[in-house]
Amino acid sequence: MHRKSVLRLVAGAAVALLALTGCGRETTQAPAAPAPGGSTAAFPADSLIGVSLPQKTSENWVLAEQLFKDGLTKAGFKGDVQFANGGVTEQQNQISAMVTKGVKVLIVGAIDGSQLGTQLAQAKAAGITVIAYDRLLKNTDAVDYYLAYDNFKVGQLQGQALLDGLKSRGEKKPYNIELIAGSPDDANAKVFFEGAMSVLKPKIADGSLAVPSGQTEFNQIVTQGWKAENAQRRVDTLLTANYTQAVLDGVLSPNDTLARAALTSVESAGKPLPIVTGQDSEVESVKLIMSGKQYSTINKDTRAIVEHALVMVKDIQAGKKPEINDPSSYNNDVKVVPAYLLPPLVVTKANAVEAYANDPNLAPLTKN
Repeated sequence: MHRKSVLRLVAGAAVALLALTGCGRETTQAPAAPAPGGSTAAFPADSLIGVSLPQKTSENWVLAEQLFKDGLTKAGFKGDVQFANGGVTEQQNQISAMVTKGVKVLIVGAIDGSQLGTQLAQAKAAGITVIAYDRLLKNTDAVDYYLAYDNFKVGQLQGQALLDGLKSRGEKKPYNIELIAGSPDDANAKVFFEGAMSVLKPKIADGSLAVPSGQTEFNQIVTQGWKAENAQRRVDTLLTANYTQAVLDGVLSPNDTLARAALTSVESAGKPLPIVTGQDSEVESVKLIMSGKQYSTINKDTRAIVEHALVMVKDIQAGKKPEINDPSSYNNDVKVVPAYLLPPLVVTKANAVEAYANDPNLAPLTKN
């Protein structure tokens, strides 16, 4: 055989041998290292994506479940979307199961973002990209991105809405207000409060606002589990202790569920309805806004944030780094988590028609 022919045969055999060794099980190969910023090497477009959501405490979480299921399917992914209605332990177990199933991206709306460190470390070890959804994941380096509405801005809008609503009722000094905060195990609750107090504290200091109960610290005004019954019970107590003669002019409420609880308490006591803020554009609260009973809410369109989560998943699947518009604000006590923030919108009766014009569920409620 000619020498060149022999060489060609030897080379071909070597290539074939390399091809065979490359066809072994994927588990024998070292996983691709994460790219800077948390995105990983591209993975198949029909991969499994995990979505772990908290308890169904508000309409926006319930809507998110179906939006994720439909959106992942439409994008060609397999979706594992679960709620942890049983509490933190259930969410921990769900996340561990998703890691075992081999999800490529894990989206976590935490019940308590500080209690998932072990499970997120498992995800990181498996090369899974983790997106903190709506609530920041705390005390862990195993989170790659944070996707949320600007929650400090939400609080600022709520505080300003309370001032605007009070002013609309005529001049009075001081206005009597009370404060409600969300659940202390939700990292967002304190952010909402701090945003609102950045607006309200100067008015309390100059005497424009008074808080007859004296309860102005976050740990004094929290609502465990975001449960309406807990907020209503507290407002009942505040009214009995501080408002036998005085008038309650306003209530800072961090969301619509607790806003309605406050209004129910005041109505049950037979007292004039105060200006009450809210958040989440829940159907019943939009109805109350249009009837003049609740003053405001914050529109954080669940469709928009889920849609952006899916955009991030598609980018990660393609091996691209997702867009970030806040690279430095969110320190989770271990690392600064790159964030993408969506803008919230305060909604009152005055702008409700415009605000909900493209929302098929809420637009009909704004028609007189």
